[in-house]
Amino acid sequence: MEPYELTATEIIALYKKRELSVKEVLESVLNRIKSIEDKIGSFLFIVPKNELLTQAETIQKKIDKGKPLGHLEGIPIAIKDNISTEGIRTSCGSRILENYIPTFDATVVERIKKAGVIIIGKTNMDEFALGSSTENSAFKVTKNPWDLTRVPGGSSGGSAAAIAADMSILALGSDTGGSIRQPASFCGVVGMKTSYGRVSRYGLVAYGSSLDQIGPLTKSVDDAALLMNVICGYDPKDSTSIDIETPDYLEFINDLDLKGKTIGVPKEYFAQGIDPEVKSIVMSGIRTFEDMGIVAEEISLPHTEYSVPAYYIIACSELSSNLARFDGVRYGYRAKGSSNIIEMYKETRTNGFGPEAKRRIMLGTYSLSAGYYDQYYNKALKVRTLIREDFLKAFKKYDVIIHPVSPMPAFKIGEKIADPLTMYLTDIYSVTANLAGLPAISIPCGFTKDGLPVGMQITGRPFQEEVVLRFARAFEQARSDLKKKPPI
Repeated sequence: MEPYELTATEIIALYKKRELSVKEVLESVLNRIKSIEDKIGSFLFIVPKNELLTQAETIQKKIDKGKPLGHLEGIPIAIKDNISTEGIRTSCGSRILENYIPTFDATVVERIKKAGVIIIGKTNMDEFALGSSTENSAFKVTKNPWDLTRVPGGSSGGSAAAIAADMSILALGSDTGGSIRQPASFCGVVGMKTSYGRVSRYGLVAYGSSLDQIGPLTKSVDDAALLMNVICGYDPKDSTSIDIETPDYLEFINDLDLKGKTIGVPKEYFAQGIDPEVKSIVMSGIRTFEDMGIVAEEISLPHTEYSVPAYYIIACSELSSNLARFDGVRYGYRAKGSSNIIEMYKETRTNGFGPEAKRRIMLGTYSLSAGYYDQYYNKALKVRTLIREDFLKAFKKYDVIIHPVSPMPAFKIGEKIADPLTMYLTDIYSVTANLAGLPAISIPCGFTKDGLPVGMQITGRPFQEEVVLRFARAFEQARSDLKKKPPI
């Protein structure tokens, strides 16, 4: 087995035994990128090899001297391109930020650097995280490693595809309405969205400020727990960060005895519109939990049907405000040849933003406009409260709620891009966790007849990520037959 095929947990164990060097891991990953990146298109930027090897040598000297290693020291990681990295281009997949180089690191980047994790590059994404397929990037379309004619999901499709194709050991994405979990499902990897406020958003280029969360995309649940140990925790630089204790996630999930625990299975997530294969595979996954002695019961989350319109009104409204700063005055792209500042604003935003960004800015601006604020935005906020109350009511009886991540497996490139409403409906099962601020994970739970991975979502109570991870790890251990690699 090549080093690039290993999990972070396995590599750290080999480092400690002196059976593998940091340089060997790094070169293995870089060679893998060199051999298949042209087919997949995961990366927008790769750090020069000499810089990476310098970091590897520093960490290797520490290992050779017998000094204790951090949880993830010497492990390569890929970063979604909307997370600020000092001195490394952060474009958000948009022409308007094509040449933007930040002067500061996001808090999560500071923390992974401090932990000795090696950043190998920035991954492709839908422009400003606006999409479910990574087809809305201004620079390239990322392909699904399981089938190069299909999308990897979005907006964190570059990060998910990089993990699935073994082009990185770890990755970070961001999740506003499923943008970690849906590509994790489509690519057959683990993707975790934490509770709102658990991970600092400082340095994350905002889409929907009340919805966005940074999280891990990994090859295993253990790796997700390790990465969360590094990135989670209070940050005074983020006003939405919650000052509560962060547990050792890896230590907590070692207990796999879940007998007597309870699962809620929402009937609304298995109703009309779901692909029959996806329904069958996820129900089979739930039966795996029942075989462990866990009680699974059907429940109702009655306001689910309103989740997509509520989500898109809130998210687009926040987006229209957040993207107003990209006007050509302070940073980023500026249109040339304008005769006045109003014309310059107009030309900059017309040329700099792609079609989906323009569409959502217009939707959001309309929802916030005079005469429509109460009719749309304020009403959506009320629906959001009802959705959260549905979940909190269910959690009085059930430990977790389980359902599909997406109503379908990965779809063909170009299949839905011309029909925005159909594309938006692919988020129907994932947006509720963001609206309610809940932790949720996508884990592989089976494959379709065409060999496409299907993800199962486990959602937990606010700030109980450790419970979600514990259920996910128990399933992963019980279904080791699902550990497959894409045919690339």
